[in-house]
Formats: sequence, structure tokens, C-alpha cells
Amino acid sequence: MRSPTLFPHERPVPPLPVHPADEVLPARRMIPAALQHVASMYAGLAAPPLIIGGALGLTAAQLTALLAASLLVAGLTTVAQTLRFWGVGAGLPVTNGVSFAVVSPVLAASVSRGQDTLPLVFGATLVAGTVCFLLAPAFCRLLRFFPPVVSGSVITLVGLSLLPVAGEWARGGTPASPGYGSPSNLGLAAGTLAFTLLLHRLLSGRFLQRVAILLGLIAGTAAAAAMGKVDFHTLSQAPLFALPEPFAFGAPRFEVPVIATMLVIMLVSMTESTASLIAVGSVVDRPVDARVIAGSLRAQGLGTALGGALGGFASTAYAQNVGLVAISRIRSRYAVTLCGAILVLMSLVPVLGSLVALVPLPVLGGAAVVFFGSITVAGIRTLTKASLATGHNGIIVSVALAFGLFPVASADFYERLPAPVAMVLGSGITAGCLVAVLLNLLLNHFGRGSEANESHVPAAHVNAFDGIGSAHATRGGSPRTSG
Repeated sequence: MRSPTLFPHERPVPPLPVHPADEVLPARRMIPAALQHVASMYAGLAAPPLIIGGALGLTAAQLTALLAASLLVAGLTTVAQTLRFWGVGAGLPVTNGVSFAVVSPVLAASVSRGQDTLPLVFGATLVAGTVCFLLAPAFCRLLRFFPPVVSGSVITLVGLSLLPVAGEWARGGTPASPGYGSPSNLGLAAGTLAFTLLLHRLLSGRFLQRVAILLGLIAGTAAAAAMGKVDFHTLSQAPLFALPEPFAFGAPRFEVPVIATMLVIMLVSMTESTASLIAVGSVVDRPVDARVIAGSLRAQGLGTALGGALGGFASTAYAQNVGLVAISRIRSRYAVTLCGAILVLMSLVPVLGSLVALVPLPVLGGAAVVFFGSITVAGIRTLTKASLATGHNGIIVSVALAFGLFPVASADFYERLPAPVAMVLGSGITAGCLVAVLLNLLLNHFGRGSEANESHVPAAHVNAFDGIGSAHATRGGSPRTSG
């Protein structure tokens, strides 16, 4: 017997497809993807507290506490960024960690302050985090000044400015490192890169291709261990369990000069984080809007303030993880949520952090070539939407890239300028971003240019700027995107 015909209103509605950023992967895919993110960000996350602690002459126990606090804050902030709750977080695969911009000012302050430096820095960090949280709704309105010619320039600069970091890692870290620039270090980096590319080619279309970087890191570390370049001594010395203690380095102190410096660092970090967020939105095909920017900066502000209480430093979004999302094509934000959870676990069980620290910098440098370069490619793809053949956009891109690469090519390029100005322009990403925004306003809006005509801006970007993306969200909560 035939089943009765359903009335139109009774016909089942097929479920809408889940956006890749909201996909929950099975454990066999989620765990390797999360471990890739941990490995890619660990060196950048651990370096600032270790450099600062070493310069201040901290004991091994104090260094462990400083690193554990940075891991804990980075993990919690990353979880908040990916899950987004109560208007806090981006809801995208974004990681957060210590900003390297804090190192130079803290070391400069240590010359005159000595052991009193950390309470002053943590007090200023508390203030800077609070200001970041409060400024988030206003700062996010700057998104309208990031059409493709600007956002593409900034994303390209993010990748180009990170490639020299990969080169330094490939050589061994710093000139003071043993074997810096030696053939064995460069060979490890080249071997890791070659092995990763080989896996990417041979495993085409399979999940293992997407975790080729993790497999390359494991193979490179094994080769380094056979060459005697892996230090297992730190693994045996790491404590099994440690709980970060609030204000372990003394009650926070507040002085105007230190606070002013930290606020400048915070503004630079907010600008760089916005650039990274635009980049990851482009990579996962979900253009960001003002709401997403504001939520991300709120999470960054809370993470920075928490760092001031626990012994961490100013927080920023990590661009290297954006490159990893692009190259692995694993766009699930929940994989990055698991990465944050692993960082929290590592802060409580330091021996786990020591396992990740076994990966030598040359090995990490070889892998970094891939995911740093992929950020540059994402920027170039964005620039293809900016009508570079007509109008003033070609000039805007060329001048912005030049200003962004000056401090990358020569770290002391702005050293004779006043300290606050040198600090802002000394970040190639920030300098290039400011130049791109200003030139776009001058040439395309105060005059007659190609981008002044809205028809030259892709619809997805126009919708994101106007907040339309959130108004046309799908029933599953994911905004519709074009392309």
C-alpha cells in the first residue's frame, strides 16, 4: 500500500550543510590536527617568557612558573576565541599567545628596575588588557577601512614578515645558539621541508596529507635525535604537576611610563590580531564582520588581563596557525579548541610541555617555511580581487609592502626615532597596515579611484563590512558566504 502523500508543509526539510569552520571532526582526525597547531605555536609562545626570565636571572623554578602561566593563558584564550560565548571570542580557528613585542620593552626596563621589573610589567599588563577589552567595540569599526587592497596587503605582509623567522629557526635560533647556521642545522631544516612536501605529494587526497607537517616534525625530530641534537635532559627535570599561582612574583605595581609603553604594545597587538583574523576569515571562507572582530579583541583583552594576574604577558593572535589552517585545509575551529585544551594541560603538567620542546628549532624552521609561505599566498589571492591593473591600487600595495618590509630587512631602521614611534613602526605588519589604510583613504576616497566605487569590492566583503553576514545567517548559526 502506497504511503499517503505529504502535504507541502509536512515534507521533510533536508539539513543544511555544516560550514567547514563548524565541523566536528572524529578523534582520529581532530587530535593530529590539534597537535600540529600546538607544535607550530610552541616556540613562539615559549620564547618570550624564557628570554625575559633569563635576562632577569630567574631560578629554574621561576622560569617554569613563568612558562606555565603563559601556556595556561594562551590555552584559555584560544578556547574562548574558538568557542565564542557571551560575546567573547571570534568563533573561528584562531590561536592566541604571548606577543613577542613585549620582550624589548621589558628587557629595557630591567636595566634600571632589576628584580622589580616583573611586578611593574604585570601591573601594566592588567591595565592594557582592561583597555583592550573596553576598546574592542570601537576598534572593530575600523574594519570598514580594510577593503581587499588593504586587507590583501596586510595578509601578504604577515606572511612575508614571518618568513625570516623561519630562516632563523632553520639556522638554530640565535647566533648564540650552538651550531648556529651549521650545515647540520640547515640540513635538518631542508630534510624536514623535503619530507613534508613528499608526504603532501604522495598522500594526495588522504587525511594524512593534511597532517603532513606533523609527520614531518616527528620525522625531523627523530633524525635530530640520531644526530645528538635533541636534549632529553630537560624532560627528566620537568615536574609532573604544577599549578600556576596568582601574583607569584609579587603584587602588581603601577607606574605611568610602563603602562604607557604597554598600551602602545597592546594597540600594535590589536592591529596585528585584526590582520590575522581577516586572514583566517579569508582562508576558511567566512569573511569577518565588526561583531567577530569585537569578540576576538574582547577575548584578547581578557587573556592579557589574566596574564597580568597569573604571570603572563600581552596576548596576540598567532599568524603561523593561520598558515597551518591554509596549508592543511582543516578549517574546523574545534580542532583549535582542542589545541587550547592541550596548552592548558601542558601548563598543569610541565612534562608534556617538555615533550613538545624536544622539537629542535631547525626542524621547526623547515616546517615553518610551508605554513608561513601559505599566508603570503592567501594575501596574494585577496589582492587579486582589488583591481590592481587600474586606478591607484597598485601604488598602494607597492608602498605598503615597502614600508612593511623595511623593519623586516633592517631591525634598526627606525631606532633613531622617538621610542613610541619606533615601537609602532618597528612592527612591519603595523607599519604596512597604517600605510595601506592611509593611502587607500587618500587616493581612493578623498579623490577618484577604483576602490571608491563599491562595485569593485566583492559582495562578500561589502556584506561583512556592513554587518549583513550576521543578518543572513543560516539556520545552523553559520553566516552564508560567497565563493
